Amino acid sequence: MAADGDATERIAAALERIADALAPRPKAPDWSASIAFRWRVRAGVGQLEPVQHLAEIDLADLLNIDQARDLVVANTRQFVAGRPANNVLLTGARGTGKSSLVRACLHAYARQGLRLIEVDKSDLHNLGDIIELVQGHPERFIIFSDDLSFEEGESSYKALKSALDGSIAAASDNVLIYATSNRRHLMPEHMRENLAATHDEDGELHPAETTEEKISLSERFGLWVNFYGFSQDEYLAICARWVEQLGQRFEEAAQTAALQWARERGARSGRVALQFARDWAGRQAVRPGAKSKNGSGRGSSGQNGSKPLPDKRKAISKSAKPMR
Repeated sequence: MAADGDATERIAAALERIADALAPRPKAPDWSASIAFRWRVRAGVGQLEPVQHLAEIDLADLLNIDQARDLVVANTRQFVAGRPANNVLLTGARGTGKSSLVRACLHAYARQGLRLIEVDKSDLHNLGDIIELVQGHPERFIIFSDDLSFEEGESSYKALKSALDGSIAAASDNVLIYATSNRRHLMPEHMRENLAATHDEDGELHPAETTEEKISLSERFGLWVNFYGFSQDEYLAICARWVEQLGQRFEEAAQTAALQWARERGARSGRVALQFARDWAGRQAVRPGAKSKNGSGRGSSGQNGSKPLPDKRKAISKSAKPMR
């Protein structure tokens, strides 16, 4: 019986190898088509698709996150210059500019060869294929996974662990992984794990090892960058920036409304500030004879020749263009 079991396992392993060999391999995209790409799986085949419409974000727009911005920018600058740099985990309060900072770095260093590849959590098991596609290219690639966290039973985190540090293959020197998350350790930790070890006859004998397994993923990122919520004054400053960008004055009535808006949502963040500014400016602009701050009518580009507000899909920093 044991021999039959061994034979079955060998056959299964052989079939897996054959399936891998016959599976269609992803093709390299046209690297000149964009500076950013998304990994998509269609009909069982993964491919990199160029992003045609990019959210334009400048580092100068990222206010009130100076320390975090300086850390990430310095690491990215080292990477683009071909010097040693770390994989980065950006964590903290929602809507404080984590994703915006990554995209702003892309725009700041695209001319020096920086490129971005966005990969969903569900596709992290394809990291090996993605890294193979970019190896040997002169460009520098950031593989970006946004709003990353894992629940019990998910296995894709193991592929990420191996890509970060743990594979027998040497890491490609033109690839880094940047990830954002609201959860610092990326995986949930439960009190019951320790309680079970003490009170349950079937409990884990070494609960510390279970905990180590869960926190080891985040520790494989060489650089941790933390983001924090806003004070009331910081929130109001962001609201003022956006309301004025949208061609309206941020006067006392707007301030009162902005605070009420934040209370109703239970948060003060760049995302909430932008949402308020859109609502407030939209309602003010429809009033008869409404004028923008620079004297022009509805549809003005804003103060000091600033650009019109990007569409709602564009990423916004903590201070002016909030994101997840």
